[in-house]
Parts: sequence; structure tokens; C-alpha cells
Amino acid sequence: MEKVNTNKINWAVVCVNEFARNRKLTTKAAFQYLWAFGGINFIIEHYEAEHLLSIDDAIDDLGMVCRNNGGSL
Repeated sequence: MEKVNTNKINWAVVCVNEFARNRKLTTKAAFQYLWAFGGINFIIEHYEAEHLLSIDDAIDDLGMVCRNNGGSL
């Protein structure tokens, strides 16, 4: 696997785990929510910018993306 893809996957895993912790969800529930409302695609597609932000900013962005796509957390 390419180094860039590995980095994107690792970043996505960190974001899911931190999103879960921040929202008091299980990791599975956080992943399902982020998948359903476009957060996973967002974090992968915008990795180059998002991984330069603090994890708190990235989590806020994920929440905003999901809300904009119909999520209610």
C-alpha cells in the first residue's frame, strides 16, 4: 500500500476514534454515523488540508459536514 494511502487511513481512524470520544459514542456508532452522512469521504478527500489542523478542528469540520448532509449529532 502506498505511504499516502496509509497516512489517509491512519488519519481517518484517528478522526473516527476522536469523534466517538468527543460525542460519547462507540467507535462503531461513530463510524456508521460518519459513513452515512459523508464524514468519512470528507476526511479522505480533504486529507491534505485536514491533517494539518488540530484534531479538535478536524472533529468540528466532520460534525459540520455531517449536519449539512442531514446528520443530527
